[in-house]
Amino acid sequence: MSASGTDRDAGLQPERTRLAWRRTTLASSVVAVLALRQALRGFGAPVEVAGAASIALIWLVFLWVAHRRIRTLAADRPPPLAPRAALAAVACTVALALFAMTVIF
Repeated sequence: MSASGTDRDAGLQPERTRLAWRRTTLASSVVAVLALRQALRGFGAPVEVAGAASIALIWLVFLWVAHRRIRTLAADRPPPLAPRAALAAVACTVALALFAMTVIF
């Protein structure tokens, strides 16, 4: 193996990472559905509709980021996660958590 690391054997690590992204996407979907259910429990007030639209948008952005990452992990030598994609995933997670806190309180 060379010192530069170009001969690295990825092994099963990309597959495990791909599965982790799929699990995270599933968990995010469940959270989004539960949040939508909670946001729309009333009679469709404008605040509830805006909250539901925000949840749906955040969820769609996260799905887009996760799908792109899952596709790139299928390559023989997957590139590292781009900083913008990582920031988008973190922003979606934090936004859903903040929305959950506002719904609870």
